[in-house]
Amino acid sequence: MKTNILNEEQLMIMSLAGDFSKNEILPLASAHDTNSTFPRKTIDKLAELGFLGHYIPQEYGGSGLDFLSYIIAIEKISSACASTGTIVMAHNSLACSPINEFGNDNQKNKFLSELASGKNIGCFALSEPESGSDAASINTTAVKDGKEYILNGTKCWVTNGAEAEVAIVFASTDKSKKSRGISAFIVDLNTPGISVGKSEKKLGIKATSTTQLIFEEVRIPECSLLVGQGEGFKIAMKTLDAGRIAVASQAVGIAQAALDASVEYSRERKTFGSPIFDHQGIQFMIAEMATKVEAARLLTWQAAGLKDKGVKFTKQSAMAKLFAAETAMSVTTKAVQIHGGNGYTTDYPVERYFRDAKITEIYEGTSEIQKIVIAKQTLNEYL
Repeated sequence: MKTNILNEEQLMIMSLAGDFSKNEILPLASAHDTNSTFPRKTIDKLAELGFLGHYIPQEYGGSGLDFLSYIIAIEKISSACASTGTIVMAHNSLACSPINEFGNDNQKNKFLSELASGKNIGCFALSEPESGSDAASINTTAVKDGKEYILNGTKCWVTNGAEAEVAIVFASTDKSKKSRGISAFIVDLNTPGISVGKSEKKLGIKATSTTQLIFEEVRIPECSLLVGQGEGFKIAMKTLDAGRIAVASQAVGIAQAALDASVEYSRERKTFGSPIFDHQGIQFMIAEMATKVEAARLLTWQAAGLKDKGVKFTKQSAMAKLFAAETAMSVTTKAVQIHGGNGYTTDYPVERYFRDAKITEIYEGTSEIQKIVIAKQTLNEYL
């Protein structure tokens, strides 16, 4: 791992997150996955260490660290338990970040400190039953009524939906304007009229809740509006740009864990009188896995570094997510193959890594969406 490009603070975060993940998260990961249980105690401990307000400014109760430090922490957490990584990502990247970047002082003071402390968990409600990748076609509405908005609609695929107290909710305030008529709201999920709907049963990241949120004549104050009417689509896209870097880091973490497990297994497992690592076929697989993991990590760190510098990073975040997600699937597939029949059982962690890896190619923009983003950004550079 190329740690010589990191500063002392970033190396400290890497060590802290790595030690915590190894000692506190990993021993519980399999049980949480098997039982589909939310790792509440682990999340509380992560909050105490400052990982739920990683890059929230200290004045609002956060740790005030840079984005690359956050990305490094996500990799370490996800290498131990991708579910825990997903929970932390959805909270930080999708709930805290829009408030921190687009909220006014009153909104920041009201919400960020309790999110950073872990007292409240956050979520992001954009997708709907009839709109996933086509985010501009949402049907949830927010109608102005005096000094309030009335929300109606159903959101789906909401990570942390069953546990969250705060949601960033996207709704149409003017359907005639399509994407330019979408607005973003900070919503207290204890507000009357809000209910948790269907909870998805998933292939991987099974210790997370992925639910519907249903809004029926929900009255929220006008001060819940982020920035202004019609700014929601821009907020969503900018939030997802940064969130994709975190997903890329999660994918790197899963792939690194699968690589580590494969190296360890290939040293211990013997065939024809010698460890399978001595066989050239296994060595070639390990070499390819290690190269892809390192390349994915460096792409991800590059995107995070650009964000920290305030430089446009849309193309780089899409590239990082695309390559890292495909790397996670490739590496975990090879990891199962290296383990042979054992890799197909729950006695070894690589089957969990394999299941968890797939979601990184889907959420926060599918791999196909990333290719569209990369192509458009690349073409624009030639105009």
